[in-house]
Amino acid sequence: MNVRRRLISGSTALTVTALGLGALSACSSAGAAGDSGGKYDVVASFYPMAFLAERIGGSHVHVTSLTQPGQEPHELEISAQQTVQLEKSDAVLYLKGLQPNVDKAVAQSGIATKVDAASLTTLEEHGTDVGGHADEHDAHHDEEHGGKDPHVWLDPVRYAQIAEGVGKAFEKGDPDHAADYRKNTAVLVKELGELNTRYETGLKDAKSKVFITTHAAFGYLAERYGLTQEAINGLDPESEPSAARVKDLQETAKSDGVTTVFYETLVSDKTAKTLAKDAHLKTDVLDPLEGITDKSRGTDYFQVMDANLEALQKALGAK
Repeated sequence: MNVRRRLISGSTALTVTALGLGALSACSSAGAAGDSGGKYDVVASFYPMAFLAERIGGSHVHVTSLTQPGQEPHELEISAQQTVQLEKSDAVLYLKGLQPNVDKAVAQSGIATKVDAASLTTLEEHGTDVGGHADEHDAHHDEEHGGKDPHVWLDPVRYAQIAEGVGKAFEKGDPDHAADYRKNTAVLVKELGELNTRYETGLKDAKSKVFITTHAAFGYLAERYGLTQEAINGLDPESEPSAARVKDLQETAKSDGVTTVFYETLVSDKTAKTLAKDAHLKTDVLDPLEGITDKSRGTDYFQVMDANLEALQKALGAK
C-alpha cells in the first residue's frame, strides 16, 4: 500500500530557543558514553532521537548517537565499542522497529532506563501508497511491502507526543533536574505545534495532493495534511520496485498532475531520476531526516522540516 499524507504549511524557519544546547546537528556524537562529565548519559539510536535528547536534556545531558552523520540508519551494525557505550549509559532512547540491530542490543543490555519512542505514540501499517486516493491507480497491491511504519518523527504531532514521553522518562531517571526537563519539553512541544500549523496553512490550498517519493517514509506526514504519498520503494529504502509498480507510478503522475519525483540524500537517487526522466518530471529532495549531513537543507530538525515544506509547496502548486 502506498502512503499518502498531509503536510503543514509555512516556510518560516523556527528560531531555535536558548536551551543551552550548542550545536544540535552534531547531537553530541563526539565522545563516548560513560565519559559524560557527571551529566545524565544518554545513548540515542539515530538523529531524531538524539535531537529530542539534546533539546529536552539541555545542559544536563551527554548524548551519544549510535548512527553517525551520513550513515543510513536502517541496517546499522552495532560495534563492540557501541555495545560497551550502551552498557555504561544511564538511558537509551531508540525507536523499536526501525533498526533491528539496535533493538537486539538494547534488549540484551542492562540499561536502567530504556525509552522506546514507538511506545509513546501509535504506529500504523503502511506500504508504498498512503492517504487520499492511494488505491485508485494501483492495480498491484500484492506487490506492496507493508508493515508497521516507524517514521513517526515526520509527523510533528506524533513527534510531540514522543517528546512528552521522553521528558517524563528523563524526569524519572534524573529527578534532580526534573523541573528543567519539564520546561524544555514544553518549549519543544510548543515549537512542534507551530511547525504543524505552518504545514497546515502552507498545504491547504495545494492544487495537487499527490507526491511521489523514493522511500515510503512520509506516510504519517501525508495522512496528517491530507496528501497522498506514492512511494517507489516500500518502508525499506534499499528495496527495488517492480516493473508493474513503475508503470503504476507513471499512470498516477499523468492522471494526478504530479510534477516532481522526490529523492533523499542518504540513499541512491538512481531509480527516482530514471522514473522522472521517463515520465518527463522534475526531481527534488524530500528529506526523511534520518540524519543531518552537509547536504541537508538545514542544520537541525526544524530547518529541514521547513525546507521539506517549501519543496512540497512548490511541487504541489501551493504557492
